Amino acid sequence: MISQATGARVASQAEPVAYCADIGGSFIKFGRAYGPGDVSVEEHVPTPVASWQGFMDALAGLLERHGPESRPLPLAISIAGLFDTRTGRVTAANIPCFMHHDLITELSSYLGRKVLIANDADSFALAEANIGVGRGHEVVMCIILGTGVGGGLVAGGRLVQGAGGVTAEWGHGSIVQTSVTLPGSGEQIVVPRFACGCGQSGCTDTIGGARGIERLHRHLTGHRRSSHDILDAWEVGDPVAGRTVCVYLELLSEPLAYAINITGASMVPVGGGLATRPALIDALDRAVRKRTLNAYTEQLVLPGRHITDGGLVGVSVLASQQ
Repeated sequence: MISQATGARVASQAEPVAYCADIGGSFIKFGRAYGPGDVSVEEHVPTPVASWQGFMDALAGLLERHGPESRPLPLAISIAGLFDTRTGRVTAANIPCFMHHDLITELSSYLGRKVLIANDADSFALAEANIGVGRGHEVVMCIILGTGVGGGLVAGGRLVQGAGGVTAEWGHGSIVQTSVTLPGSGEQIVVPRFACGCGQSGCTDTIGGARGIERLHRHLTGHRRSSHDILDAWEVGDPVAGRTVCVYLELLSEPLAYAINITGASMVPVGGGLATRPALIDALDRAVRKRTLNAYTEQLVLPGRHITDGGLVGVSVLASQQ
């Protein structure tokens, strides 16, 4: 349960068990956690993206304003970017002040409390696996279909964090096929391995998110359209948009089915902006289930329950598991 602070707390407990912060490139969303998923949002402040000292001071100010406490409660942070569990460093292109800093060690020392960190995809995965649509499933692989593609993996309700913090990052690696045969028509379409921001070419990230659909549409038609326009047109039967979406589903379903086979996931909640398009996610689910080794008779890929609040919900779960 995510609630806005109103002065009168309605929660399962009278006292918080941790503080939570969702760090974005524009704002820090700060709240109190009273249990897994039970969070009250207390304040939003701008993120000091260019100043490390300013960033630490912003968190210190939030803790001071929303305390005091008899003991220093832990601070659990969800953050956009790659969190390296070995070094405590975060790589986030939109928050340059993190460069060369060990966030765990430095923030713990400066704030005088335990600091926990998970990236936004991992936070979403924790939220969905424990109190979302993946609850009750042993292995849950969450995927993000937003501007680009991300992922997180939970087993037994706990986050799986691999070397360097990289786990279930199915958005990267040269794995996208270069030709597609459209179902029904048999039309053969050649698709190049688009260059990816990670330095490779042919990554799922280049075709799987909102910018990916736009890139595919531009390649297939020569016209620029927003992902929303393309999907709106597809949903009302436009054949040009339909061709783009058909190519998209053929390209995306293969690496996703492969990732599901590797992880053994029995539920794949979707977050990010494209998760708000249920027709697209339903079509992706059908395409994926045709390609998995297991025969899934019920929906496997579906919109998550915590698309908008997965950051705070996820790290409230993380804090409760410590």
